[in-house]
Amino acid sequence: MSMHLPNDDEGGEMSEINVTPMVDVMLVLLIVFIVTAPLLTQVVKVELPKTEQTEPTPDKHVAILAVTAGGEAMLDDKPVPLPNLEGELQALQKRDPNISVQLQADRAAVFDSVAKVMTSAQRSGIGKLSFVTVEQ
Repeated sequence: MSMHLPNDDEGGEMSEINVTPMVDVMLVLLIVFIVTAPLLTQVVKVELPKTEQTEPTPDKHVAILAVTAGGEAMLDDKPVPLPNLEGELQALQKRDPNISVQLQADRAAVFDSVAKVMTSAQRSGIGKLSFVTVEQ
């Protein structure tokens, strides 16, 4: 049986889809998304992992490069000004091509100082650079 409308000249069936309920559902979903999206974009708080304490291996091919809390560079317990650090590391590399540098940075050291020391080590040609940490 088909539905017959009085104004229908052709006498056919009504075959249109009513999209109003679908549009209503989509608008509700859009509003829910707009409301919840800002809640999902919070600052992610990351707790950095703690490391196990390791003792540096005694080796004659190791140099200790430290950055103090004040941002000063120390090479084998001798203070070295940052502008001269690259030259000191190059001389160290020429004396011992297999040299490995262990970087120790004080917790209170500004990252800018640590980055400058790392850049000096890279420019000087040091191929082995490791970071020394302590257990917390």
